[in-house]
Amino acid sequence: MAHDALHDAPVPRSGSSLDVAEYFAPQHTSAKDLPDVEPLVKNLTIGVLEVLAGVREVDQLARWLGEDAYRALVTRANLSARARSARGVTAVRPAHSILSQRLCEPADGVVEAVVVVAGPVRTRAVAMRFEGWDGRWRASSLALL
Repeated sequence: MAHDALHDAPVPRSGSSLDVAEYFAPQHTSAKDLPDVEPLVKNLTIGVLEVLAGVREVDQLARWLGEDAYRALVTRANLSARARSARGVTAVRPAHSILSQRLCEPADGVVEAVVVVAGPVRTRAVAMRFEGWDGRWRASSLALL
């Protein structure tokens, strides 16, 4: 049996498990490497309102939401669904129009937006914080006022 030096050599370790975890963790992306955020702000606002109206699934928006924003939207959607069920109201696609939107960039790869939306019954504001992760915008925070 021939001796194989390749199999007997120790496996080199290039870094600690922390280095590996950081390598595979979501990576911050600079604003210059991201697409224009405005279309996402408008579309996500309408999508969130449709989720709360019960005519869109939260999972359809998941790729644009961070974990906290996703969980908050799921919770709010469940409460809205229970309220509709208790009143015996069916889900209807809302007709919303965007009245205004304000965006600011407090840091590179971070955009905070407030969108004022007129609905059939009332006017609402949607506040969102977007962060650039892995080459795309994701909403890390979401609030419907």
